[in-house]
Amino acid sequence: MNQFCKISAFLPVVLVVSLVASGVSIADDLVYIQAGGLIDVQAGKLRRNQIITIRGDRIESVSDAADVNFEANASIIDLGDSYVLPGLIEMHDHLTGDHRYHGYSGLQFSVPRETLFGVVNARITLLAGFTTVRNVGASGYSDVALRDAINDGEIDGPRLRVSGPALGITGGHCDNNLLPAEFGVSADGIANGPWEVRAKVREVIKYGADLIKFCATGGVLSKGDSVGGQQYTFEEMQALVDEAHMHGRKVAAHAHGEAGIKTAIKAGVDSIEHASLIDAEGIRLAKKNGTYLVMDVYNDTFILEHGASVGMLPESLEKERMIGQLQRDNHKKAFEAGVKMAFGSDGAVYPHGDNGKQFMYMVEYGMKPMQALQAATIRAADLLDWPNDVGAVAPGFYADIIAVETNPLDDVSVLENVSFVMKGGKIYKQ
Repeated sequence: MNQFCKISAFLPVVLVVSLVASGVSIADDLVYIQAGGLIDVQAGKLRRNQIITIRGDRIESVSDAADVNFEANASIIDLGDSYVLPGLIEMHDHLTGDHRYHGYSGLQFSVPRETLFGVVNARITLLAGFTTVRNVGASGYSDVALRDAINDGEIDGPRLRVSGPALGITGGHCDNNLLPAEFGVSADGIANGPWEVRAKVREVIKYGADLIKFCATGGVLSKGDSVGGQQYTFEEMQALVDEAHMHGRKVAAHAHGEAGIKTAIKAGVDSIEHASLIDAEGIRLAKKNGTYLVMDVYNDTFILEHGASVGMLPESLEKERMIGQLQRDNHKKAFEAGVKMAFGSDGAVYPHGDNGKQFMYMVEYGMKPMQALQAATIRAADLLDWPNDVGAVAPGFYADIIAVETNPLDDVSVLENVSFVMKGGKIYKQ
C-alpha cells in the first residue's frame, strides 16, 4: 500500500505514486496538485504554474502558485512540467461490447459475459483519461449493472450515464437481424407505434436508464438495412421524445441519413449520433434547435483497415466505404456553421482505450485543438446535464483530472497517451 508524504510548504514537493488495482486514495482530506501547465477549457487558454486544491472528491480552488500558502499535513502531488486538464468525457461508447467480435461472431456471448467485458473495458477507458462516459446501448441492462458497481466502489471505471437497451423498429439497426425466423430473436428495445414506443421508454427507465437511445435510421454494422434509410416515423419519434423528456431523460438518436436526422431533430431529440449524411438543412435545423451532433470521425479508419478480420459483414464494409469520408467532411461543415458538437467515438467498434485517437481527426476536420478538447469536456458536460460537476478544473467540480507530458494545444495526439489519471480525488494512474 502506498504511503503519501505529508509535506509542509517549506519542504521539497515531490510525490512518487505506485498504484494498487483499485486506485490510490490519498489519506488526507486536503490535497494540492502542482500543475506546470493547466488547460483552462472554460476560458479557452493555457495557464502556467497553477495550484489545484482538492478537498475530498471535489476541487476547492485553482490559484496561481505564488498565491497559495500550503496547509500543514496536506498531501501534495507535483506534476512538474506536465500539462493538466479535466478528465475527458466520451459521449458515445459501448463498454459492454468488444471490438474483436462483430457480426455472427458476436452471437456467442451471453449478457453476463457482456457485463464482464464491461468490467474490463471500463477500467481501460478510465486509464485512457476518460473519467466520464455516456453508454448508448447495451443488452440486458448490462450497462446499468456496470454503472451501479462503479458507483458502489466495487470496480474501477468512469462515471457513467447509461441508456440500457436502445429502442428501434422490428428489423431495424437496433434489432438483431442475424438469425432466421425459427429462432424468434428480437432485441430488448424493439417497439413499434407511438404507444408501444412510450411503453418501452417507461420500461427502460424503470430498469435504470439515465437517458434514452433510439435508432432513427439504419446503420453500418447491422444486417439487411440501408445505412441512411429512416426508421421510425415522425409520430413515433415525437412520442418517444415526449415520453422521455416527461421523465427527465435526454434522448440520443442514432442517425446517418439526412431524412432521419431532420425528422429526429424536429421531434426534439437532444443529440444526433453519427450524423454522417447530414445536409445543409439538417445543419441549419440542428443549430436552430440547439441539437448536439456527436460524430464518430475516427472509427472509419479502424473499420476499413481491420473490419474484415474482426467479423464485420461485407455489406457493413461497403456501407462504411459509402459514408466514412462524407461524415468527416460534414463534421467540418457542421462545426464551421456553429452547430453544437460533443466528443463521441463509438468505442467497441474499435479497441477500448483508443478513444483519444479521435482528437486528431476532429482537428483535421475543422476544429482547433482547444475546440476539440472543449467538445470532450464542457460541451459534453452540458449535453450530459452535469455542467457544474464534470468537464472543467474549477471550484466545485469533481476532482477528475488528467495529465499529459507535452502540450495538447500544440499536438492533440498526445491525448492518446495520458500519464496521470485522477477521478474524484483518487489516483488511478501515475
